[in-house]
Amino acid sequence: MSVKHALLALLEQQPMYGYQLRVEFEQRTGTTWPLNVGQVYTTLTRLERDGLAAARGEDAEGHVIYEITAAGRDEVASWFTTPVSRDQPPRDELAIKLALAVTVPGVDVGTVIQQQRSATMAALQDYTRLKRQAGRDVPTEPSDLAWSLVLDSLVFGAEAEIRWLDHCEARLRRAAIERPAAGTPTAAPASERSTR
Repeated sequence: MSVKHALLALLEQQPMYGYQLRVEFEQRTGTTWPLNVGQVYTTLTRLERDGLAAARGEDAEGHVIYEITAAGRDEVASWFTTPVSRDQPPRDELAIKLALAVTVPGVDVGTVIQQQRSATMAALQDYTRLKRQAGRDVPTEPSDLAWSLVLDSLVFGAEAEIRWLDHCEARLRRAAIERPAAGTPTAAPASERSTR
């Protein structure tokens, strides 16, 4: 997730101070990815350093107000029109956990999969409940549409994870069937048999 670009996109609408940016970001994403206010101010400092945002003064309560610069507007426009790269896949803790579980002796991989499937199913039910509570299939407010799109992404992600867990379970079963029982001699590979 690019906090930098998200904050710039919000500043493009109007100048704001850090806490306002945090509230706006969380409101538009349905608090799915909560931001630490310290992270917001650290990002604002970097944006200012890079010439993408500028402090424009303080409001009546002493909050430093930031505004986007022309370079910042160009950066946001480029961000919105550039596809998200998939050449560097994000680290997926579940994939790492399963890869290691398969190779570490004594780990019951089937139990790992079952527990994760149960947790993911519970999350999917929560997301579906939230969608029902949101009500309309066609949101009328942009903020409702934004939250609906985030919910759709969470639902689709959970469904994909469940399918992947089912796939992993099937692969483990096939591997167990194809793996010879302990102590059973295995046939030499065809390349070795032909040279004997």
